[in-house]
Amino acid sequence: MKDFFEKNKIVIAVVVGVLIAGGAIYFSPSLIKKGEIDESQEGSCGNIPELSDGALKLATKVIDGDTFLVEGGYSVRILGIDADERGYPCYEEAKDRLEELVLNKEVKLEKGKEDLDQYCRYLRYVFLADENISLELVKEGLAVARFSPEDIKYREGIVEAEKTAKDDKAGCKWSGSAISVPLPVGDFEDLTAEKTSLEIVFACNAGNYYGKEMIVEGRVIDGFSSKTNTVFLNFEKAYPNQCFTAVIFNSEQYKFVQNPEDYYSNKTIRVKGEIENYQGKPEIILKDPSQIEVGD
Repeated sequence: MKDFFEKNKIVIAVVVGVLIAGGAIYFSPSLIKKGEIDESQEGSCGNIPELSDGALKLATKVIDGDTFLVEGGYSVRILGIDADERGYPCYEEAKDRLEELVLNKEVKLEKGKEDLDQYCRYLRYVFLADENISLELVKEGLAVARFSPEDIKYREGIVEAEKTAKDDKAGCKWSGSAISVPLPVGDFEDLTAEKTSLEIVFACNAGNYYGKEMIVEGRVIDGFSSKTNTVFLNFEKAYPNQCFTAVIFNSEQYKFVQNPEDYYSNKTIRVKGEIENYQGKPEIILKDPSQIEVGD
């Protein structure tokens, strides 16, 4: 056996080298389809090329009302707005309008504070000639204004456009069609319109009612407890894409069921309270168990 390896060590070395190279190619992250969200890529965007501020790129495919692909198959997430994803009320209208605006056209991509998001999508303000696409979609009532606290570029104009769209009841977001989505099926006894005199809204429409006391209904897709033992119950989609969050601070948890993040997971529930805006997402802070109810 020793003589066999001595005589064939060059051949063996070549074979081993080929296998190693093949494995590296097979498992390379660059083979993941560009533009598709893959949570396993989170934090590992080394295969995404640099894109200079103000670069001109051809828009080749629209994913939804705030995301599209450019030449090369790379994904761009439009800054300053949030549009509905597939399965939600204004998805089709926002997607169709974005296609009308940018598809097969050369757009200018302007940087904000961050270059890429956790899914390796370019974060950019998008312009067609001098037209701000974020501003246009918000003005037409097809998307809502969304900004991180640090990113103030174009914020004033887009927020003002959203206010005008709300006042004018413009587009899918504000004309009432988005609110007409059927609520999830659930049989509730206490958190009802009759007993509370409050309006009941679907979790993914809660962002239309900041500053108002409402009942929000939806399914808890994931729940977790933070390092400070604050419990977050995320509705309809997992973090960070949740439609709505119910929050229980550590100081109030003794009033609730043990491990509420597990108890309420995958259940259709209603929560009552004032809808607040936290970093662009609607939430209600729960201070008493009377604010939450599980549907049978």
